[in-house]
Amino acid sequence: MSGFIASVDARTQLAGHNRLELLLFRLNGKQRFGINVFKVREVIQCPPLTQIPQSHNVVRGIINIRGTTMSVMDLSMAIGLTPVKDISDAFLIITEFNQKVQGFLVGSVDRIVNQTWKEIMPPPKGSISKSYLTAVAHMEGELVEILDVERVLAEVNGAEVEISKEISDQNQVEELNKNLVLIVDDSVVARNQVKKTAEQLGLEPVLACDGAEALQLLENWASNGSTEIERLALIISDIEMPKMDGYTLTTLIRRDQRLQHFRILLHTSMSGGFNQAMVDKVGADEFIAKFEPDILASGIGKHVNQIHTPKQ
Repeated sequence: MSGFIASVDARTQLAGHNRLELLLFRLNGKQRFGINVFKVREVIQCPPLTQIPQSHNVVRGIINIRGTTMSVMDLSMAIGLTPVKDISDAFLIITEFNQKVQGFLVGSVDRIVNQTWKEIMPPPKGSISKSYLTAVAHMEGELVEILDVERVLAEVNGAEVEISKEISDQNQVEELNKNLVLIVDDSVVARNQVKKTAEQLGLEPVLACDGAEALQLLENWASNGSTEIERLALIISDIEMPKMDGYTLTTLIRRDQRLQHFRILLHTSMSGGFNQAMVDKVGADEFIAKFEPDILASGIGKHVNQIHTPKQ
């Protein structure tokens, strides 16, 4: 399996075309789950783990893989299910989220499938706050669940959302008539993190769950001459989202003469050198990796306080 996904970087041509590849896996039962291949470094049979006293209950131990020491989390336990039973027979999905490397213990690994983001749908309404789902996909007559891994990591590792006083003082909004920020992210945890950062800078956040919802909102504002379109200072968008990803959203905004001048900041847990190239290709203003409150706040402040100079 490690060799099967060793060429992940070669798959970056999918980015910008509203496509992704999912690594499918199972925890304890028959239910299949998915994770974006872009976030997977490798998959290996789980080696012996070193136990860590007083660690979080879902952390089964630590390992060192090729010079990188990482914690190993039981993904089944993390989402409220029973633990993976036999570690020696389990697999380890080694991932990179938010500039950190960690291993997720799973029962078995299936295969990689190629999907369009249009085929990836938000979870049913009413289930989001109570589950770890960020999206679902229908494949071969089954419902594949895509987990909100950012929520898992925030619960296990904690998530700092307060910005420092120095950064706050430096980046307070100067033009109060431009105080609206559109935040686009399919993760409840990530949306709230960005929302709290924006609020600490004196901005009023408006939230959207995916690129399609955000684009419709912007088009409605522009068509109706809403005050929101006049007050909009910045768009902050995740990249991976059901229905429409952040690259596609940015591309379509730049094609619309009514919207193309707005500043767009792409904020994602995906790592890799291709991100900056894609920012340039689709016309975003900046890429910021998740999630450091001070870094995000500085990026927001820089763009919001420069809106008197429209993007050329």
